[in-house]
Amino acid sequence: MATTFPSLSDWWRSLAVYRDIRVIRVLFLGFASGLPLLLVFSTLSYWLAESEVSKATIGLFAFASTAYGFKFLWSPLVDRLRLPVLTPLFGQRRGWLLLAQVLIMGCMVGLGSTDPAVDLWWTALWAVLLAFASATQDIVIDAYRVESLEEHQLGAGAGTIVLGYRLGMVVASGGALIIADFAGWFWAYAVMAGLMGIGILTALLSPEPDRAAATASVREQESRVEALLERTAHLPGWARETLGFLYGAVVCPFVDFMTRRHWIWILVFIALYKYGDALLGIMAMPFYEEIGFTKTEVGVISKGYGVVMTIVGGLLGGLMVARLGIMKALLICGVAQAGSNLVFAWQAYVGADIGWLVVTISVENLTGGMGTAAFVAYLSSLCNIAYTATQYALVSSLMSFARTFFSAGGGWLADQVDWVTYFLVTTLAAVPGLVLLLWMMRTFPSEVTRADPKAALAEDD
Repeated sequence: MATTFPSLSDWWRSLAVYRDIRVIRVLFLGFASGLPLLLVFSTLSYWLAESEVSKATIGLFAFASTAYGFKFLWSPLVDRLRLPVLTPLFGQRRGWLLLAQVLIMGCMVGLGSTDPAVDLWWTALWAVLLAFASATQDIVIDAYRVESLEEHQLGAGAGTIVLGYRLGMVVASGGALIIADFAGWFWAYAVMAGLMGIGILTALLSPEPDRAAATASVREQESRVEALLERTAHLPGWARETLGFLYGAVVCPFVDFMTRRHWIWILVFIALYKYGDALLGIMAMPFYEEIGFTKTEVGVISKGYGVVMTIVGGLLGGLMVARLGIMKALLICGVAQAGSNLVFAWQAYVGADIGWLVVTISVENLTGGMGTAAFVAYLSSLCNIAYTATQYALVSSLMSFARTFFSAGGGWLADQVDWVTYFLVTTLAAVPGLVLLLWMMRTFPSEVTRADPKAALAEDD
């Protein structure tokens, strides 16, 4: 049978996925997610420097952001813990989302009310609390996104949340600095707190995802909680309830994930897919500096124009997922990502050519955005809707950890070889992940990765 390739009109019709109200909601939630980040990072660092805080102390403020790396530790609470008043009124996801957003607003105002030059400890405390509240919001938004979208919309959701996230970061960096210049730091943070109202309004106007059916697909795991409670009948009531909660919230998501066929290889793939991209990213800035580009050239082209190309790539990647499916989109975007490393090798060969820098940044950021959208869609598809917050936090943390671990050796490798060779090696580093992906596509091509609650209910009928 001849292969039918999508026509231009088919691709145009696929753009309808971005007009779906569920995907549009993700855009505004992405904005709310990106808004607090730089208020703990670069924007706060500028304020500290202006207050004549030492560089060593400013560096220590990086520890305030560790909440983002360890959010998987309290993600089970988001999945299972019912909040008084909020959960009955708004549901599990929206209740937690509103709580996190109100806490973010309060922490922004609290942080803006401090004076780093007078009492730095209060500034540090509010920064830590803001990071914790922001990381909690990220847990809920990721869970809400996965549970609200159908599988063919996951790529569009990934591309849209990248767009919203980037817009939030721009407002929290450039916007906050401009306000601080004219009205002071308190009003800069107060205005950012006011803009969190966009996220709150989105949460209030959005429906709660239907998770009731999902519990049918994990009845076997949940029955183990009941058995555990029966075996611990001799314990005090509070101890039995705590033990049952922890087992259901922490153990069951792990057990559920390990019921997937080839789950170990899935984890290996998650670690390897962005390997070449990680090695490139860690050495990109030293590369620009060493071959002779100025700070202005790098800032305008890489950090300005490059961000636009990343957003375009994310939206294109989401469109490819909707049109081709997650696995095919992963393969095409993965090959494109690897190819972008070859463009860097050519840049190293020609040197500090500004025209080629535009081409290099265009290709790298476009393909990187495509790959990220497809990869986030894949990670989302792995989550059982009954345990979305916990499982997504775990797989995304594995992705981040693997990226950090693998990129750590990039500096040593760059010291041993010239830049052309380095980028050729980083291209080869992408191959194992692509080979594993091809094997996965052949071994379990039609396997549904995300739990199907409707199927579970149908079995009960």
